[in-house]
Amino acid sequence: MEWTSLVTQLFGPYHGMRAREDFLQGDVMFEGAPLTVIGTTNHAPIGVKLALAQARVVLDTIANHPGRPILLLIDTQGQQLRRRDELLGINRAMAHLGAAIDLARRQGHRVIGLVYDQALSGGFITSGLIADACYALPEAEIRVMRIPAMARVTKLAEEKLAALSLSNPVFAPGVQNYVAMGGVRALWQGDLPEALRAALRDTPTTDQRAQDGAQRGGRQMSAAVVQRVLDAA
Repeated sequence: MEWTSLVTQLFGPYHGMRAREDFLQGDVMFEGAPLTVIGTTNHAPIGVKLALAQARVVLDTIANHPGRPILLLIDTQGQQLRRRDELLGINRAMAHLGAAIDLARRQGHRVIGLVYDQALSGGFITSGLIADACYALPEAEIRVMRIPAMARVTKLAEEKLAALSLSNPVFAPGVQNYVAMGGVRALWQGDLPEALRAALRDTPTTDQRAQDGAQRGGRQMSAAVVQRVLDAA
């Protein structure tokens, strides 16, 4: 879905959102209350400039609008693979973005992620996966790594990984698999304003992904291992 269509459905035709290159930003009204919205478009690669731009808005919201909810609109092909960004410290810039989102949560801001188009690799990890919860549209595409790339990293045959992906969501891309694993809390279908309303109202402020993954059968060991670590601490 195009971001313009999405925000019009969510906030009406006079939404106030704007795009500056691949960066989306706006202070919108939802249910009579202000909401900070940031995000990316055009399958944007997240480089130093884009990571710092998003972090700046999050930090400004914390400083100037205590408690205001933040919505992250996600459409990214992952981190920017460019020497310039590596030399400027893309790892630190992306970590800074993640830390800013985490700070917002700790300061009482409800942070909601929405994958509306594509979410890959580090660009997704440092945004939607750090929110209180991440949601997605049914037609969204989510993956951390394609099976051929996974085969190169794990040294396992592509055929074996493809077979594993049929029964284990951990090895398979796709939005439904991320729902099964708990990485995506739910899909937004039909009435999008009602979906946002429910997310702002009902999303837990504690991390429920491991428990969701266990209940849905897509990530069966994580919650048990976490509990064992907590019990031993």
